[in-house]
Amino acid sequence: MNIFFDNDATGGGRIPNRNEVPLADTWDLTVLYPDAAAWQADFAELQARWPAIAGFKGRVAESAQTLLEVLEFEKALNLKIERLSHYAMLRISEDASSAENLTREGLLQNLLTVIGEASAFILPEIQAIDDAAFERMWADPLLAPWQITLRKVRRLKPHTLSAAEERLLALGATALHGHRDTFEQLTNVDMKFGSLRNEKGEERELSQSAFSSFLVQRDPGVRKAAFHQFYREFSDHEYTLASTLASSVRADVFAARARNYPSAREAALFRDDVPVSVYDNLISSVRSNLAPLARYYELRRKVLGLDEIHHYDTYVPMVADVDTHVSYDEAIDKVIAALAPLGGEYCTVLADGLRNRRWSDRYESKGKRSGAFSSSSYGNPPFILMNYKADVFSDVYTLAHEAGHSMHTWYSQKNQAFQDYDYPIFLAEVASTFNEELLTHYLLENTSDPKMRAYLINRQIDDIRGTVYRQTMFAEFEKRTHAMEEVGEALTLEAFKEVYHELLETYFGPGFALDPQLDIECLRIPHFYSAFYVYKYATGISAAVSLSQQVLATGNTEPYLGFLKSGGSRFPLPTLAAAGVDMASPEPIEKTLALFARRVEELEGLLT
Repeated sequence: MNIFFDNDATGGGRIPNRNEVPLADTWDLTVLYPDAAAWQADFAELQARWPAIAGFKGRVAESAQTLLEVLEFEKALNLKIERLSHYAMLRISEDASSAENLTREGLLQNLLTVIGEASAFILPEIQAIDDAAFERMWADPLLAPWQITLRKVRRLKPHTLSAAEERLLALGATALHGHRDTFEQLTNVDMKFGSLRNEKGEERELSQSAFSSFLVQRDPGVRKAAFHQFYREFSDHEYTLASTLASSVRADVFAARARNYPSAREAALFRDDVPVSVYDNLISSVRSNLAPLARYYELRRKVLGLDEIHHYDTYVPMVADVDTHVSYDEAIDKVIAALAPLGGEYCTVLADGLRNRRWSDRYESKGKRSGAFSSSSYGNPPFILMNYKADVFSDVYTLAHEAGHSMHTWYSQKNQAFQDYDYPIFLAEVASTFNEELLTHYLLENTSDPKMRAYLINRQIDDIRGTVYRQTMFAEFEKRTHAMEEVGEALTLEAFKEVYHELLETYFGPGFALDPQLDIECLRIPHFYSAFYVYKYATGISAAVSLSQQVLATGNTEPYLGFLKSGGSRFPLPTLAAAGVDMASPEPIEKTLALFARRVEELEGLLT
């Protein structure tokens, strides 16, 4: 590995520009398009092809044959759109400061708005078919490949508007979601966090990605300084950030009301056919099990020797002097070994993708999107964006997490048609956190060092804390702020801070020292721009805990691999039920919270 990147991967050195990144450390997007000119040629072909959709207007319901032709034509467009969009998104994710990337994204979004407007008649015409005629057409063998899709579409009938109204919504789609672009440009490109000295006295650049490296350092003064310097930049933009978040909430409420949903939350859950009770059960179960979390924070305070515990003290490992420097290639080895229970095909495909086929963009660079994600388009590799830091052990888990998404996509594409392969986020978060559970099991099984065992248990506790407790707090914030907008309350900076502070007090407990800056944490969470998404992390890990325990106990992988293969062919709850988990009940949540409590007790025994 290039020495510069080994240093940079450990939080050191200058963050490189994109053109300074070694090719081997980047994803290989040539499998999508060999160059920008090829993307432009495909874009031109889409421009020339899409107007033919107008020939179906007023004819969608003529016959099963005509409906099939409409669906297949739209599918052909969508395959091309997905590939074009995938490439454009990945390019802007690797460098959001590039004028070329921004122009490409803008051109595509403008064209998609026009195509959305032109094809807005299709859904209303399908919904206008009377029930008896629809059932006859649905049963026609010609439409057999589309039966799942048509059933899902038909569910939307009460929330589908007239063709003219659908056209207006399509026209306004880009404008209604502009706040998300503003947020990403501000936080990923415009905001500058300066630099500060780490615990070795070395001057290092602070960024959204590098922030985590400072929070795991053992010197509490460094953690505190990083926290305050980081949030100082957010404080300087707090009114702008509050405005963009308020606009996002208003857009969600507008869309829900326009489509006749009782609330924005119900609109978000409807597409997955998830009852509101699942969301409310999650919040209720977590709120009823906050005592083990408070117990953990107090244990952390004592072990770290702190007079009081702050948010910036919750990420540093409680076990000192454990070597957790893991190179990216070593992380791949650990992840593949941990996933061995899933069989040869799963591990061979994943290892080849990560080691040889450049599925992953490995390290941080200037203008690159923070965090991590996995993304694919049909028939193409499931690419992984990372901002890997060798000194942040949680990044090994992040790789396992994103690999779970990628292999879910790989199996889904292999076993489902295009129209049925795209699985919802509710299921995606199961596959990703399942991998994290297997990684924890593997690491615990392969250490005899009590100190390392304590370290790993601490890591699992923090994983559940971050995925269940923290994401549930976020979910409650979304529920409350959207409800405020729905009853006409003003979503101001102070309103956001007030709601968030109250939740911080509840979820962190009376023994926790809450810095005032933490009240604006809600303004920097990207997931709030995809409302009612975060609760799926909590439900996902809860399902994953149950499924991983089943696989490890029985050695039977078929139910789980069947889950991966099913893609989006069924709604989430029946898909999970077929794999052996009932997410309609609070039992999986309770089981995960019980695991958390047991691990806290075990950690107390190891460290006190």
